[in-house]
Amino acid sequence: MALVLVLGVSALALLLSHDTPCDTTIPAARTAASMKAVVYRCYGPPTVVRVDYIPRPSLADDAVLVRVRATALNPLDWHIIRGDPYIMRGMLGIGAPKDIRLGTDFAGTVEAVGKQVTQFKPGDAVFGGADGAFAEYVSVRASGGVALKPESLTFEQAAAIPVAGLTALQALRDHGELKPGQRVLVNGASGGVGIFAIQIAKALGAEVTGVASSKSAALVSSLGATRVIDYGREDYADGSQRYDVILDLIGNRSLTENRRALKPHGIYIGIGGGTPREGGFLGPVIGALKQSMVAPFISQKLGLFEAKLTQADLVRLGDLVQAGKVTPVIDKRFTFEQAAQAIDYLEQGHAHGKVVLIPDSNITTG
Repeated sequence: MALVLVLGVSALALLLSHDTPCDTTIPAARTAASMKAVVYRCYGPPTVVRVDYIPRPSLADDAVLVRVRATALNPLDWHIIRGDPYIMRGMLGIGAPKDIRLGTDFAGTVEAVGKQVTQFKPGDAVFGGADGAFAEYVSVRASGGVALKPESLTFEQAAAIPVAGLTALQALRDHGELKPGQRVLVNGASGGVGIFAIQIAKALGAEVTGVASSKSAALVSSLGATRVIDYGREDYADGSQRYDVILDLIGNRSLTENRRALKPHGIYIGIGGGTPREGGFLGPVIGALKQSMVAPFISQKLGLFEAKLTQADLVRLGDLVQAGKVTPVIDKRFTFEQAAQAIDYLEQGHAHGKVVLIPDSNITTG
């Protein structure tokens, strides 16, 4: 039985790790029913990404069609492009992706609304998240991941919010159960999620410590961190300081080390982490398994989670922006034609804030 199990797992690993050669078909020509989009037809490095013309999304009765003015990258995008960790390919497609579209975050204007939609109208400026957002148009359920754009923000700034902002909000508020006066540490404070986590933790009344490079210290402090730890000079996990909540966005320290920096009844939340080709077969699932084995025997709470695109929380983030408590930070801007370059830059792990894509360098993103 053990031999059969080993052979079965090995066969599955080989199947999932197989890469189908890239489709070299000449990009389609634009038609009245098509749109420009960033796509990928095989797994691999950022160079497999290209711009093509694909059909515009259809409009359901309960949905809105949005003309995208700006969109933003997330680490999940390069995981999807590489099919890394391999277990993801069970959903994405064996050998090659089933859905060639990419991206989630978007901001733009409502082009059309379905027959059942009453809360939005054509011309409304909105932001949110939907599959295939690296395109000129995206369709999203009107009661789902879309909300009115805060008036004080440009489309680029609004596009930088959804996934990263929701991840930070839900991690700290719901999973971290963060309360006023508590101490929270954010490992990866200058990254896409980190910039929102610092500001949201402060808005929730917490004392915030951010872990970042010396080059990012000024930015992290300006966002509201009481203390900034330079990871090149200090070890936040040496046990000298203890925190009520640790939000780990890097995953470069062991569970034992993170627990050393956590109060006896503190909460550890791990999100993402890793670099290209480190995911292997299971990736972060291994960390989740380790945590589930340890959790019953300790007083500290351990958890991994995935953010949910909810309209209520998008509205909440918009309220925080309008109140001046949260401001998106954009590191670099790229056009769709520069998407491969943008993804490569994000993969390097040195972005201070969000990386934004716009469909065309000539469109207005203000």
